[in-house]
Amino acid sequence: MTDKKNRTHKVWFITGTSRGFGRVWAEAALMRGDKVAATARKLESIKDLREKYKDNVLTLEMDVTKPEQVKKAIAEAHTHFGRLDIILNNAGYSLVATIEEAKAEDVRAMYETNIFGSLSVIQAALPLLRNQGYGHIMGVSSNLGHVVLPVIGYYCSSKWAFEAIHESLAAEVKAFGIKVTIIEPGAYATEFGSPESIKFSDSLEVYGEFKSNFINSLKNFERGNPQATSQALFQVADSENPPLRFFLGSHNLPWVKTAYTERLAEWEAWAMVSNSAQD
Repeated sequence: MTDKKNRTHKVWFITGTSRGFGRVWAEAALMRGDKVAATARKLESIKDLREKYKDNVLTLEMDVTKPEQVKKAIAEAHTHFGRLDIILNNAGYSLVATIEEAKAEDVRAMYETNIFGSLSVIQAALPLLRNQGYGHIMGVSSNLGHVVLPVIGYYCSSKWAFEAIHESLAAEVKAFGIKVTIIEPGAYATEFGSPESIKFSDSLEVYGEFKSNFINSLKNFERGNPQATSQALFQVADSENPPLRFFLGSHNLPWVKTAYTERLAEWEAWAMVSNSAQD
């Protein structure tokens, strides 16, 4: 078991480091003197990290939808650095489609990355973290793990599932000294809208105007600067008692509070009917 007191820096395992938050946070961790095992589906996309940060970074080619690749990468990273302090599950993408439009295979493919991919990472890492007697699993969800928008309902559903899995996980691994935090970003100016991060299902004409109006409305969302998020992430990572859920950005809490207030009001309005079903 590694002595926590002898650790002067953290060792991160981060998925999806070719772009977006994964790239931002990997570089920020390296710049503050931490060690990073950085993964991406194509090694070419992260080779510059190795060139710039030398022995402080281990770059690994890994597709989260391939469990054997995941197991190999986790094991290699653990052997290379001698430990893993933080597992940061960041890889994921969105599917744009109404509920009627989406093909089952498109939804399954998204879940393979957003849910089963993250599970592969968690399940490969847990035996090593248990043996260490500590570790911090951080999963990138979204404020859409609490609220829902039309047209990206399937993406929202993957984040609701992600939230439930991590909350259950937190209770299951607490006794082993392992912490769990769900990172919930709002809208940020990352590459999340790029072809690599968003997929489209075939459209039905009946939803054409609705989808067009919705997508245009997204352009009015105020997007945060992803570079401004690293210090907040590090405060969570360095905390002895990190939160289970952590919002990134100032817009999330008001939006979610409104959503839950409306839900509570609706449940309460129907409480008499609900209670009558108890017998």
